[in-house]
Amino acid sequence: MTAPACRFCRAPLTQDFVDLGRQPLANSYLTQAQLDAGAEGVYPLHTRVCGTCFLVQADDPVAADAIFDDGYAYFSSYSESWVAHAKRYAEAMAARFGLGPQSLVIEVASNDGYLLQHFKAMGVPVLGIEPTANTAEVAIEKGIPTEVSFFNDATGRDLVARGVAADLMAGNNVLAHVPDIGDFVAGFPHVLKPQGVLTFEFPHLLNLIEKVQFDTIYHEHFSYLSLLAVEKVLRSKGMRPFDVELLPTHGGSLRLFCCHEAAGHAETQALADLRAREHAAGLDELATYGGFTARVEQVRKDFLAFLAKARADGKRVAAYGAAAKGNTFLNYAGVGTDDIVAAFDANPHKQDHYLPGSHVPIYAPAKADEVRPDYLLILPWNLKDEIMGQMARIRDWGGRFVTVAPEPKIWG
Repeated sequence: MTAPACRFCRAPLTQDFVDLGRQPLANSYLTQAQLDAGAEGVYPLHTRVCGTCFLVQADDPVAADAIFDDGYAYFSSYSESWVAHAKRYAEAMAARFGLGPQSLVIEVASNDGYLLQHFKAMGVPVLGIEPTANTAEVAIEKGIPTEVSFFNDATGRDLVARGVAADLMAGNNVLAHVPDIGDFVAGFPHVLKPQGVLTFEFPHLLNLIEKVQFDTIYHEHFSYLSLLAVEKVLRSKGMRPFDVELLPTHGGSLRLFCCHEAAGHAETQALADLRAREHAAGLDELATYGGFTARVEQVRKDFLAFLAKARADGKRVAAYGAAAKGNTFLNYAGVGTDDIVAAFDANPHKQDHYLPGSHVPIYAPAKADEVRPDYLLILPWNLKDEIMGQMARIRDWGGRFVTVAPEPKIWG
């Protein structure tokens, strides 16, 4: 079989990263009618690493417009900690770069306006670019101008032709979501002012490897990103990074500050230090990626052993967070309603649906008082502290919290 080509540099992909089998789309929650129809699609979830540019990437058996359609169920504003993170970002960027009424901030993949609302409240003009009409509609209702469109080179050319020029552009957790990363990044230089700043936030590949965060792999995520790979993409489009911040979000993310090649932003020591750290970890060597599968399989084995003991002890296990990462994990583990009796989620767009693949029913968090699980498995582990605070009442009946990677851990 001919090796597929790297979606950025087109070199042949000969090195596997991890193969998670055939899985449904992680954010495609099922109605009762869809569950009864039994026609759920599953697709290969296979990742590889490019030996030329070191971009880790998933095969793309599903078109992006089939994933990010009008039924897309992820609304950023349902995570209180994420909205607070966005507010801190807005305040920090406004202060650092002197943003005010004369400025323009554009967010690409602006979702329901969770971030731009904070700039708007400060009197800074904003524009959202969002491909999912249902989330964009919520942003527009908040008074945030939003264009429903996928962003790419053509979009950037169209915006600049209409006189749009941005002082700050943001792309939070979108860079991994685009099938053609080169075409996507090519749109930014058109719209960004000569001394403007572009920030990307994305989960750091180094954390994925070191902490066995394989559940962050799903069909929406076409790429798994390092500074090494992203810098190659940026420079191919006339841009460069100049600073970086390490963030705790999503299990460990990078906030990369970027600009035009000729811009006056000086490169920081933090960026040089991160380059050195990635080199020391071997992210520029194919051998580094070869041992990941065995570590992933061990996490699955340990989780199944936990479930077997819970069943043997007569304990009920439920889950909190109908999160995409949780669906990857549950489906790779091959579990269903015999193992997980229910899932609870604060997002009303997910409630009264079923998790894809495992078909676990999703309820509002208040339903936990009726189900009374002995163990509450936290699927969006990056929000562990927030969830343990919100659901602390499970301790009233002796319930305990569980996380599973890099090994199962029970929290009192």
